[in-house]
Amino acid sequence: MRRFCEMRIELQVIGASLRSIADEMGAVLFRSAFSANIKERRDCSTALFDARGRMVAQAEHIPVHLGALPDAVAAVRAHDPKAGEVWILNDPFAGGTHLPDITLVTRTRAGFAVTRAHHADVGAIEPGSLPADSRRLEEEGVVIPPTRLDSGILDELVSRMRNPDERRGDLRAQLAAHRLAERRLNELCERRGQQAVEAAMDELHDYSERLVRAAIARLPDGRFEAADLLEPAGGGELELHAAVTIAGNGLEIDFAGTGAQHQGNLNCPLAVTRSACYFVVRCLTDPDVPASGGAFVPVRVLAPEGTVVNARPPAAVAAGNVETSSRIVDVVFAAFGRAVPVPAQGQGTMNNLTLGNDRFTYYETVGGGQGACPGADGPSAVHVAMSNTLSTPTEALELAYPLRVERHELRLGSGGAGEHRGGDGVVRELRVLEDCRLSLVAERRARAPQGVRGGEPGLPGRNLLNGEELPAKVTRGLHSGDLVRVETPGGGGYGPVRKGQ
Repeated sequence: MRRFCEMRIELQVIGASLRSIADEMGAVLFRSAFSANIKERRDCSTALFDARGRMVAQAEHIPVHLGALPDAVAAVRAHDPKAGEVWILNDPFAGGTHLPDITLVTRTRAGFAVTRAHHADVGAIEPGSLPADSRRLEEEGVVIPPTRLDSGILDELVSRMRNPDERRGDLRAQLAAHRLAERRLNELCERRGQQAVEAAMDELHDYSERLVRAAIARLPDGRFEAADLLEPAGGGELELHAAVTIAGNGLEIDFAGTGAQHQGNLNCPLAVTRSACYFVVRCLTDPDVPASGGAFVPVRVLAPEGTVVNARPPAAVAAGNVETSSRIVDVVFAAFGRAVPVPAQGQGTMNNLTLGNDRFTYYETVGGGQGACPGADGPSAVHVAMSNTLSTPTEALELAYPLRVERHELRLGSGGAGEHRGGDGVVRELRVLEDCRLSLVAERRARAPQGVRGGEPGLPGRNLLNGEELPAKVTRGLHSGDLVRVETPGGGGYGPVRKGQ
C-alpha cells in the first residue's frame, strides 16, 4: 500500500512537471515574440507529446490549436525526425489548420515539443493573410509542408511574407520555447529517471481517457441531431448538420448532411473539425480532466470528405479555422442539448479584423457575449469557444501601429433576456492613420445567437465603415482617417423571462 501511494505521488509530481514545462514554453513565447498578436493577444499554443505521438500535456491556450496538434505531430513523425531537428509546417492538408498558424515540432528526449502561433502575415493576396474572398489555398499565403527548419529555410520563408523582420522574430520566439522544453525535459529525466517519466506519460494519457469515458457513461444513450447555417461571402447559406450518438462510455459525432465544400474560405480541414468536437465533449464531460490526448480517445468524428467540415485540397480554409470551427461548436452543443442541459448560444464568431499594407500588418479578434447557463448569466466581452485570446491593449496597439482606438466598450443590452441573461457583446472602433487594406471575416450577422428553454436571442453583430453597413465578410481599401466599427453579437438567454425582470 505504501509503495502504491508513493507511485501515485510520483505520478502527480511528474504530471505537474510536464504541465509546468508546457506553461513555461508559453511564457517564453509570449515574452519573446515581436508581434502584438502573439505578445499581447497570446494567439499561440504549446504542448508536449510522448514518443508515440500522443499529447500528454498542454498549456491552457487556444482550443482550436490544441485539439488539432496531434495531426501536426503525426505529419512530422512520418518523416522520422531526429533528436535536435526542428520541423515547421502550416499546410492545412498536412497537419495544419490555416496558413497563419505556423507549427514547430522538435524531437525531445521523452517525445516531442510543439508550438503553434498565429503569425500576423504569411504572404497572402491581402495583408494579414485572412482575405474575405480567397478561393484557393495559395491565395492565403505561403504553404509549408512538413519541412526540416534551418537558417536558410527560415530566411527563404520570411522573405516571402510581409514584415519579414517581425516574422523572423516571432519564429525565433517559437524556437526559444522549444529550446526551453528540451532543457526542462532533460532535467526532469535526470531527476526522476527517463523510464519513470515515460511511464507517467502513459498513465496520464490513460487516466484522462478513463475520466472522460466515465463521464460519457453518465450521459443518456441515444442519437441527437441539430443543424445550423453559415454565412458565406457573397450571400447564400451553408448548412452544418451534426448527429451525436452516445453509447455506453463512447460517443460518435457524424456530420453527414453538412453542405459540400464551397468556393470561398469557410472550409475546414478535418483536424479543425475534430478539435471543435473535442472542445465540446471536454466542456460537457469533465472540464478539469488532465489535458492530454487520452480525453479524445472515446470520441469518434465522422465527416464526409468533400464537405465544408472535411475539405479537399486546394480549398481555401482561412475562415474555416476561426469561423466554421466556432459554428461547429454551436451545432454540436445544440445536438447534445437534446440530451442534457447546455448553455445558450454564444456569439459564435471570432470577429476577425485585419488591417495592413506593405509597411505593417495588424490582426485581432474581438470578444463578444457568451450564452447564459442553467445557473448563471453569460459573461460579457469574452473571447469564447474556440478562441481563448486577449484583447490588444490600447496603449500597445497605438504605440506599434498607425491606428487609433476611438471606442472599446460593452454593447449594452445586446445579450438575450431570460431567467439568466446572455452576455453583452462589444463595440470596437479603430481609426486608420494611413492608407491600408481592411479584411473583416465574421459570422452571426444575419442570424442571431439563439437562447434556450425560452430564453431570447442575443443581438446579431454588425460591421460598419464610416457609418456604412458592411457585410459579414469583406475586403476593401481604406484611406487615412477612415473609421472601422465592429459591434459583436450578444449571447442568448437561458429560460423564460420571469415577471418583474
